[in-house]
Amino acid sequence: MSPGGKKNRARSPQELYDEIRELLIKTKPKLKDATTKDETITRDLHKIASLAQAFTEQRLKSNKKSQLSDFLDQEGVSLWNASGVVRQGSAPDSRVVVAALRLAGFRLMEAGLEPKPDTEALLHILQIASKTGATLSELGHNDAASSVLGCAAKYEEALRNIDDPSGTNQQARACVTTVYLSTRMEAAWREGNEGLAAFMADKITENDGRLVLLSNHDRETLATKLLDIGKSLLRSCYQDSKSAPEEGKANEAIRWMQKAFSVIEPLDCATNAELAELKRSVLRSLARGYFLSSSQDPENLIRAETALEEVIATIDPSVNNVSSEYQQLRWMKLAVIKRRKAGDTVLLQALQAIIDNLTYSESNLTDVLQELRTLSQYHQLVTSATQYCLHRALQCSWSTDAVERLLISLIFHCSKDDKHDRAIQDLHTSFKEVCDVEFELLKAPATACITLLWQYGDRHYHAGRWKEAADWFSCGTHSIFTSLGPVSSSKCFRKAALAHLKRKDYAHAGSIIRRCPDTEATTQYVTFLIAVYQGLEDEAIKSIRNMVHAVNFDRKMILLACRLAHDLDMKNLLLNVLKALLETMNFRENVENITEAMTLVRCIIRLIVKLLGEPAADLDRLVAALLHHLKIAATVAESCEQPAMLARDVSWLWRTAYNCAIQACSDWEDREDQISDIFDAARRLLELYTLHATVDVDQAIYIYLVNASFASASGRVMSFRRLRSQTEAIESEKYRDLFNEINQSLQRIGKVLREEKDASRSDRDSLETIPLSAHDFFNVTPSGRTKTVPYTVDIIFDFTIKLILAKLVLFAALEATLHACLSRGHFSLEKFARADRSKAIGYVDQAIAVLEEHGDARDGGDLLYPLDERQWLLSTAYNTGLECLHASMVDEAKRWFECSTIICRFVPDGRQRAEKRPPSTLPD
Repeated sequence: MSPGGKKNRARSPQELYDEIRELLIKTKPKLKDATTKDETITRDLHKIASLAQAFTEQRLKSNKKSQLSDFLDQEGVSLWNASGVVRQGSAPDSRVVVAALRLAGFRLMEAGLEPKPDTEALLHILQIASKTGATLSELGHNDAASSVLGCAAKYEEALRNIDDPSGTNQQARACVTTVYLSTRMEAAWREGNEGLAAFMADKITENDGRLVLLSNHDRETLATKLLDIGKSLLRSCYQDSKSAPEEGKANEAIRWMQKAFSVIEPLDCATNAELAELKRSVLRSLARGYFLSSSQDPENLIRAETALEEVIATIDPSVNNVSSEYQQLRWMKLAVIKRRKAGDTVLLQALQAIIDNLTYSESNLTDVLQELRTLSQYHQLVTSATQYCLHRALQCSWSTDAVERLLISLIFHCSKDDKHDRAIQDLHTSFKEVCDVEFELLKAPATACITLLWQYGDRHYHAGRWKEAADWFSCGTHSIFTSLGPVSSSKCFRKAALAHLKRKDYAHAGSIIRRCPDTEATTQYVTFLIAVYQGLEDEAIKSIRNMVHAVNFDRKMILLACRLAHDLDMKNLLLNVLKALLETMNFRENVENITEAMTLVRCIIRLIVKLLGEPAADLDRLVAALLHHLKIAATVAESCEQPAMLARDVSWLWRTAYNCAIQACSDWEDREDQISDIFDAARRLLELYTLHATVDVDQAIYIYLVNASFASASGRVMSFRRLRSQTEAIESEKYRDLFNEINQSLQRIGKVLREEKDASRSDRDSLETIPLSAHDFFNVTPSGRTKTVPYTVDIIFDFTIKLILAKLVLFAALEATLHACLSRGHFSLEKFARADRSKAIGYVDQAIAVLEEHGDARDGGDLLYPLDERQWLLSTAYNTGLECLHASMVDEAKRWFECSTIICRFVPDGRQRAEKRPPSTLPD
């Protein structure tokens, strides 16, 4: 039966007493045996309390003290004392038994009261009633608690009405009354009657006279109760609102905590650790409440900060400075400072206080970094705080992970600084501090930092902010990243140099790239770019050559360099780039490489020919390059297992070489040997073409083959002739070399004449005009000839070679000139028609002079000037005259006929033949 429940029937005090006595006899042994788990104990105790309450009601009606009251009072004291014993056992269900014992004890002691109790009796029973009501209220037995506290109110009123002129019981009365009021306050709060609870709290705190009389312990207990109610209100601010705290409840909480603070504030907490801790707890809660209600009253932020400073001031730095509880105070202060928008200096001081007392853990560092991210609008503040945290991590030997995280966080934050120079300086300052303490940054975090630096540098680079990009790239060259090796720093230097190159700061770019090892291909490529844009062509060429032989070379670099040189129209540089690209190709590996190599050779040769046509061309270098690459082309064609696939390339190459040699005959002076070398290269390519052509070769090709062969030999003869005019003595070996060259040329020509049976008559006539009998003339021993008839040899030498060149070389040159003039509309027929014959007839005149003076001279039995050569000279002069006559050039024809008439005198039957009418042509 719950206390205060079913009403007992009217019985006499004796009957009530007897029944109470029986229940006590039954219950007390169980209490002594500690069998408190027996549910009958609680039930019997509640029944005793009910019977005792009925007994009290009957006693009050009679207004007389019963003789049984003393026994009931004693038994009530006994049960009350038993509750203390049971409570010390702290069994899980002991609180229910304790409450039942206290209720039964209170009711029995109440039944034993005098009808008009004195002050001491009222003080005692009021205290018992208050404690009983508090115990029942804690268990949620609100009805029983209200009943008990209702009785307590009567006792409090009776006590208040008793005069105490001497003040003997003044302190006791204040203490008991405060206990009673605080119990009513707590019970009302638990029942949800906040108005009554606040009323009771006001009654307690507004009576300063009563508070002064309380002991420190009583004040501490009272303040704790007031604080607990305030804290519960603060918690409900968050629990009752899904979006934001309710500031109304925060203000109510503040009022409760202010009352708590007013209770303990006058006390000296220096010697009482528990009281000091309670005071700090009140101040912390007050600060939190002020913070939550600051939007309605901004002044509360100042109050909150003041409260926190007062709490922090009481902390013993040697003992509690790093405890999580006190660290939380610093976080609260930071939150308050942020809310009131304090300056950077105040915020930084608050952050430094947190960092100074931070016990390193991954979660604690995460809290700091997250807080710094919320302060991103205070850019320099966050930078300074991060640097300070990094400093603490280094000085206090935090883990390497902490230093690495802080470095990455610092780089990330500095990238958002709108003042670029300041951001870079901040990074260098922190990097230097890390190096100064000899902290070794491991490879993984170093890579993460470098990646961020490159990322931010690239962002500036692509936005056209070249200086900013260079500075970010340069940060990656700091010695803090030595764990990544020189490859990383070189890459940073190259990126920085490219950025300076973009802003046309070539000197700065050059000084940076020189800090990289020159053994890397990428470094040489950047050096090449800098040289190109500075116009230093020689340096650019040197870089290209170094790049090809450097480590990590990639042909893509050469292709990029080739494109750049082409775009800038730097032909000489392009030529060297193409040469370098050709060096990288192994055309013996596969067919694809062979075709690529041949294409590249064609590009090089085409470019060389263009350069040869420019004014002030470096002929020695370009001709050597032309011959070298013509030789490479021939080598590629000869080494190819499927030469037919290169037929088109070879065809283009021999034509280009042949035309270049023809043009050189007109444009170059004193370079007969080089022209002959080009003719030889053209002849070699022609032979390859005729050998591997995929279709029938045009018969005209063989004319070019003969012309190239003989022109090469003629050029060497002319070079030798010029050498003789400049040198008194020539080694006999050079004579033999020259004659061997001539013999080889004549043999090639003879072979063509023998093999080309299907050639047309006109083609054969062109081929047969070459004097094969010259072979006999040039086979004369040089030493004997030069000793006996030096002048004769010189004249014949000069005449023969020049006439041959006039026929074979100059005609081809003049033909090219004719086509050029016709295509451009500039043509002087008279000048063109006489250009070759005017020189050739001069040579004929010299030959006639030789014949007239030495025509009968003999070497042994043979004529010194061979008969076949005289016959060839006669037919040439006569046929040339006929050509001029058919062209209506009468005067010139007459002169050629006069020469042929004179020559007739020096051939067998010449005088008779000169008198006869000649045929239309003479056999060659």
